[in-house]
Amino acid sequence: MADLILQALFSGVLTGGFYALVALGLALVFGNMKIVNLAHGELVLLAAYVAYSGEAWLGLDPLLAIPLAMIVVCAAAVFIYLMVERIRVDRELNSLLLTYGIAIVLTNTVLLIWKSDVHSSSTPWFQDALVLGNLYSMNSEWLFFLVSVALLLLGTWWLRKSWYGRALRAVASNRDAAKLMGVNPRQTELISFVISGFLATFAGIALFSTTFIQPEIGDALTIKAFIVTVLAGIGSIPGVLLGAILLGIVESLTTALFSSSLQELAAMVLFLLVLFVMPNGLFGQKRRTA
Repeated sequence: MADLILQALFSGVLTGGFYALVALGLALVFGNMKIVNLAHGELVLLAAYVAYSGEAWLGLDPLLAIPLAMIVVCAAAVFIYLMVERIRVDRELNSLLLTYGIAIVLTNTVLLIWKSDVHSSSTPWFQDALVLGNLYSMNSEWLFFLVSVALLLLGTWWLRKSWYGRALRAVASNRDAAKLMGVNPRQTELISFVISGFLATFAGIALFSTTFIQPEIGDALTIKAFIVTVLAGIGSIPGVLLGAILLGIVESLTTALFSSSLQELAAMVLFLLVLFVMPNGLFGQKRRTA
């Protein structure tokens, strides 16, 4: 039993790394720009299918397909922003409705091009086992966990230290005041969407390399990303990894000790419990009211 729990905890941490990778792009846009992008999961899925095409048609390793996937996904992210940017009233609500429609279009585009078949990577190294004592994982799991940590650190640095990162936080805080300080909100938000597409690309490559893909899982990816973002606390990029790991551990323990059919239920119970006890999330800051 002890070995089973230890393996579940280890698997949960690695799964959490993948969830963090999926949620990073959404956390950047939703947490800092207050734009609800319900098409984020479809962007991740799009990157996964580009990697599949590169492997099936060109014989490319999924990692070598990253540049091509990045071009496609970032172009789609720019298109989404250009649509959202036209919204002038009730941006959060209307962006939710608009991106939900775009998500449906992207899902059906994937169905038209790649059909509804289930696919996974045939590159042997990704499925090979890594053995650490009594703990086991696939090579792809620990590789993309490290990628997730690296991208999270890079994203935190970008938000806090780069000019555009500070400009994004200024626009999110007070759009008009940011304009007076010489910040172009449209350009800043466009760059942020491109970075969100960049992050979604790595999440898609991780998805294809680690598990299977099919057109219907885009919605599930978006839901996971939202759960992680809210668990972390809106606007808390560093908390994304810890919130994702917590979610991964809860799901893994539920599967190991009870049943895999209860995995999604356990995730939602955790989500609701955190919202009930800590409405600002695990690492969110309380807003002061003047």
